[in-house]
Amino acid sequence: MYHVVLGVDEDEQRAESAAREIANLPGGSDEKRVTLIHVFQDNPSGASATQVASVRDAEEVLKAAGVDVSISEASGDPADAILELAEEDDADLVVVGGRKRSPAGKALFGSVTQTVILNAGRPVMVTGVPTEA
Repeated sequence: MYHVVLGVDEDEQRAESAAREIANLPGGSDEKRVTLIHVFQDNPSGASATQVASVRDAEEVLKAAGVDVSISEASGDPADAILELAEEDDADLVVVGGRKRSPAGKALFGSVTQTVILNAGRPVMVTGVPTEA
């Protein structure tokens, strides 16, 4: 069994796309375990990660595929929290979602994605959102 840590922000489409890509990784659903992590940078209402629509959507996609899913939450810097969880849980793979950028922004990944890629010390998969035909 291998363990995947998926960083989930508020974008529902990006979360669902990443979850589908994880479900489609080689091996059966019983060979994968996924921890979804949502990092709150500002949470005045005291919400939990299970109340975030994108987290629920990713969980639903993975459970429908028969993948074992757990949910984690943290506060602070998203990249640091994702990297810390991946290290603590000795994850085999970290998955983060990419996003479209302006022409100037295309030279760099988003700051969270870039930080995770550069500092993970383990494989990182970057997923995108499919463009509409």
